[in-house]
Amino acid sequence: MRSARRLLRRKDRQALRQFLAEGRQAVTEALQTAYVRRVFVDQAELQRHQDLLNVAARAGIGLGTVPSRTFAELAGTVTPQGILAVCDAVDVPAGEVLKPGARLVVLCDQVRDPGNLGTVIRCADAFGADAVLVSTDSVDLYNPKTVRASTGSLFHLPIGVGIDVADALGAARAAGLATYGADGGAHCTVDDLDRSGALAEPILWVFGNEAHGLADEHAALVDRLVSLPMYGRAESLNLSTAAAALLYATATAQRREPTGSGPAS
Repeated sequence: MRSARRLLRRKDRQALRQFLAEGRQAVTEALQTAYVRRVFVDQAELQRHQDLLNVAARAGIGLGTVPSRTFAELAGTVTPQGILAVCDAVDVPAGEVLKPGARLVVLCDQVRDPGNLGTVIRCADAFGADAVLVSTDSVDLYNPKTVRASTGSLFHLPIGVGIDVADALGAARAAGLATYGADGGAHCTVDDLDRSGALAEPILWVFGNEAHGLADEHAALVDRLVSLPMYGRAESLNLSTAAAALLYATATAQRREPTGSGPAS
């Protein structure tokens, strides 16, 4: 239990290369991988989570029951779900992420809000992205709020952390991906890319800081800045909402059947 408490601190997560995944969905997804070291359950929630405890036991994973007050300290949420897993770090080297054949990759640049990072990872997973990259000056991938917001998606696709943006963009181009930066003020829209056919090609999307967008030096490195057209009166969308819309549009374009007259009868 003492070692699990240490994982509430970033420096200890980094030193131990472990993190906590709290909640039924996160633990369910984690148990389908080889990353889980131990599972802890609130002793008042044993019956509710017996199915997951059985899965862990069959896999030979250590189990621990703790008092509700102790569990709440580990979970760090107002209404804990009563189960969490101690997991090994899941991130992989950037060189194993940007490989030839990738068609949709996400780069989070200076994303500081853990909920936003987790939600972007969830969106990337939902829309079939091949990988997610997280820049050196973004929030910790293993922040408990990031892990919760990803709802288990961080176990589903390769994620690289500590990424240098310039290096990542160069590697993306070498792997055959166009590089586009999301920018609410850009003249080129995602619809323009779609009409030209560019949206159906392999793409790396760069999503910048919640408050300031892409840094000027990074905006200058992408192939093009792209906006999401808005037709109502809202001034802007938050980062994760805009990312969801852009990734959905890209995934749809990349999977669209080519039009044509069809085979002759």
